[in-house]
Amino acid sequence: MPVTQPLPLSTPNRNLVRLTIVRGITWTGFLAAIIFGVEVLGFQLRVTAVIGVVLAMALINLATWWRLGRHRAVSDDEYLLHLLADVAGLTLLFYFTGGASNPFITYYLVPVTIAAATLPWRCAWIIAATSMVGYSTLLAFHQPVPQLTGGHAGSTGLNLHVLGMWLNFALSAGLVTFFIYKMAHALRSREQALSRTREAALRNEQVLAVATQAAGTAHELGTPLSTMAVLLAEMREEATENPMLQKDIELLRRQVDTCKRRLQELVESADRRRMGEPRIEDAEVWLAGLVQRWLVLRPDVSHRLEVAEHRGRPWLAVDTTLEQALTNLLNNAADANPDDIAIRLDWHDEEVVIDIRDHGPGVALSIADQLGETFVSTKSKGMGIGLFLTHATINRFGGGVSLYNHPEGGTLTEVVLPRSAAAN
Repeated sequence: MPVTQPLPLSTPNRNLVRLTIVRGITWTGFLAAIIFGVEVLGFQLRVTAVIGVVLAMALINLATWWRLGRHRAVSDDEYLLHLLADVAGLTLLFYFTGGASNPFITYYLVPVTIAAATLPWRCAWIIAATSMVGYSTLLAFHQPVPQLTGGHAGSTGLNLHVLGMWLNFALSAGLVTFFIYKMAHALRSREQALSRTREAALRNEQVLAVATQAAGTAHELGTPLSTMAVLLAEMREEATENPMLQKDIELLRRQVDTCKRRLQELVESADRRRMGEPRIEDAEVWLAGLVQRWLVLRPDVSHRLEVAEHRGRPWLAVDTTLEQALTNLLNNAADANPDDIAIRLDWHDEEVVIDIRDHGPGVALSIADQLGETFVSTKSKGMGIGLFLTHATINRFGGGVSLYNHPEGGTLTEVVLPRSAAAN
C-alpha cells in the first residue's frame, strides 16, 4: 500500500509552524515567571484562573500541531485567527496578573510585529487594533497585584507612568505595523521580481540553445536538400513514360524547393537583423494576410475570421517571428481538428486580443499550466518546441498566451498583445 507523502510546506504553513514554536516557548516562560512570582516573590494571584489560561493556550498549541499534520494549506484568514487567539490569551493572562501594570504588557507587540511581517495590510491592522483594545481595556479592568502597583491594591486611578506606557504602546504598535508591513511587502515584491527575472533568463537560455541548434541544422540541411534536388531532376528525366510518377516527382521537387527557400529566408532575415526592428501594422490587415498565407499551407482547413466592431484601428508591432508564432498556434488548432476553426480579433484601449478556437479534444490542464516553462506538447508525437518558442516570442513583444478548455468543447487559445500607436 503506497504511503501518502505530506504536502510541501508553503510560506503560510511555515509561518504557522514558527508561530507555534514561539507560542510554546513564550507560554512556557510565562508559566515559569508565574511560579517564580507566587513561590518566591509572594504574588497574590488567582492561581487557578491563571493556570487555566496557560493550559488553554497549551491545548491550542497542541491542536495547531495536529492541524499542521493535515494535508491542507494554511490561509491568511486562518493565520489571522491564530494571532487573534494569542492576543486573547495575553489579554486574559494580563487581566489576572495586574493588567497594564504588568511589566510584560509590551509583549502585545510580538503578535503585532508578526502580523505586519506576514499578513496582508487589512489583517495586520486588525491585530494592531485588537491589541490596542486589549491594552486599553486592561487599564480599567484587571485583577491588581499589590507588588506591581506599589502596594496600592485598591487603587483604580491611572498614574502618569501607566498612561505613558499606554501611549508608548499605541505609538509603537502603529509604527511597527506600518513600517514592518511596508518593508516586508517590498521584500516580497523584490523576491517576485527576481523570480520572474530568473525565469526569463532561463527561458532566454533555452531559446538561444534552440536558435543555435536551428542555425546549425539549417546549415547541415543545405547539402542533402541540394542532393535531393539533383536526384529528383534525374528521376524526372528517367520517368518520361510514366505520367503519374512524374507528377509525384514534381510534387517532391516543389517541396524540396520550398524547404530550400525557407532556409534561405531564415538566413537572410538573420543577416538583415530585422527582428530587432518590428514594423507597425494594422492588426486586422496583418491578421487577414497571415491567415491567407496559412491557408495555402493548410488547404484542408475550414475557418471563419471575425473582427470586433470598435472605433479606431488596432495597431500592432509585428515581425516575422510573431507571424511564425501565430502560425504555430493556428497549426496546433488545425492538427486538433481542421473543421470550423474560429479566429476572432478584438481590442481595447491598451491591448489587442486574438482568440483561436478549435473543436478538438481539448488540452490537459497540466499542459496549460506549463505553457512556456519547458518543452510541452499538445500532440502525442510533438516535441513541444513550437509552444515554447511561441510563448517566448509573444512574451518578447510584451504579450501573453493562455490555453483554455472551451465549455462547448475544444480549445480556446488567447493571445494578448500590447496595442501600439498608429504608424506615421
